[in-house]
Amino acid sequence: MIIGKYNYRHNVIKSRDFYNGQIINGQALNTVSEMRYGLCHMSFNGCEVISVYNALAYLKKTVPLCDIAFYMEKFKVLFGIFGCNVFKIGKALKHYGINYVRSKEIGSAEIFIVSFWTGKRLLSSIHTVFCTRGADGINIYNKYNSCPDVRTCKENSEIASPEKIIAVYIIKGD
Repeated sequence: MIIGKYNYRHNVIKSRDFYNGQIINGQALNTVSEMRYGLCHMSFNGCEVISVYNALAYLKKTVPLCDIAFYMEKFKVLFGIFGCNVFKIGKALKHYGINYVRSKEIGSAEIFIVSFWTGKRLLSSIHTVFCTRGADGINIYNKYNSCPDVRTCKENSEIASPEKIIAVYIIKGD
């Protein structure tokens, strides 16, 4: 946990005056890219932490990003080089009082977090995003590393094809 404590001190300093409930897009942009998770900067491996933060921010539950990252340090894979164990995202949601159901399909979910392979299964990286379904389509937050805004798509398959989905956390109302 030495790495986690170092990262927490570093992240508190970096996030002192921002990320107080505002949605984060583009993990390789702005100050969030300099924050740390495991052995790396969040620009490289922070998508799971950011997706939990974005879900909380969307639900008006203000929790500092540095606190979420510190809590999720115990779920990192290979010192965080491979990010967070996507099957532990639910533990973080539960810890922060969010009701959810884990699934393998997005279906008609209105608020959800989805983790998926970015290329070939087991041979590519994993990315995790927070999404909401609205009248105009599905809003994808932090769609990719340098995406500065929310992107909207019409179909679930535009987020990730069904065979690339690893886990979906469907967020339920309180």
